[in-house]
Amino acid sequence: MKTIEKAVQSEINIKKSQFICSLFPTKSKKESKEIIQKLNQQYHDATHNCTAYITNDGEGYDDNGEPGGTAGKPMINALRKNDLHNVTAVVTRYFGGIKLGAGGLVRAYSKSVLEAIEASEIIEVEYYDVYNITFDYSDLKDIEREIRNSKLTIIQKDFGEKISYDLVSKNNKNIKEIFEKFHNKIKVNFKNKQVLKKIK
Repeated sequence: MKTIEKAVQSEINIKKSQFICSLFPTKSKKESKEIIQKLNQQYHDATHNCTAYITNDGEGYDDNGEPGGTAGKPMINALRKNDLHNVTAVVTRYFGGIKLGAGGLVRAYSKSVLEAIEASEIIEVEYYDVYNITFDYSDLKDIEREIRNSKLTIIQKDFGEKISYDLVSKNNKNIKEIFEKFHNKIKVNFKNKQVLKKIK
């Protein structure tokens, strides 16, 4: 799955109208709506703040007063064309006095998003099941060896009273089964699903 690494902004001017595209990595509709609301406040003096988003739990777009189908739809199509997920696009328009017509608007909003995508760092991400394992310091060597042999990836380490690792398996091996041989020496719990940069 492809997404953008971090938020970017780009600007184009067409027939005296200014189009500012802000792209954000977002995982949920809730997150998208919060960003859209924030930008509506930031650019409250703009003629239009048109939006499009594709996230884990849905997608949507809004023409924000532009003629139907001339803004939000071309914006979401630009995201789809680039196979992007978990991303929110907001194009802020300051009208320059010259009407662009329906075709001109479609091209302008589409171009605005494509320029921002061009300026973005595109990354490959995948969903991984994250497991937490907890064990004694005396078992560290054996556990580390097992992690290497099973080609597991440690994404977080915590050294407290006991050692705690958050692990993912890039081959989607069953992490619980891997550590069964340690019997009661190790606690293995499913933690959550996370979108992580693709683990090479």
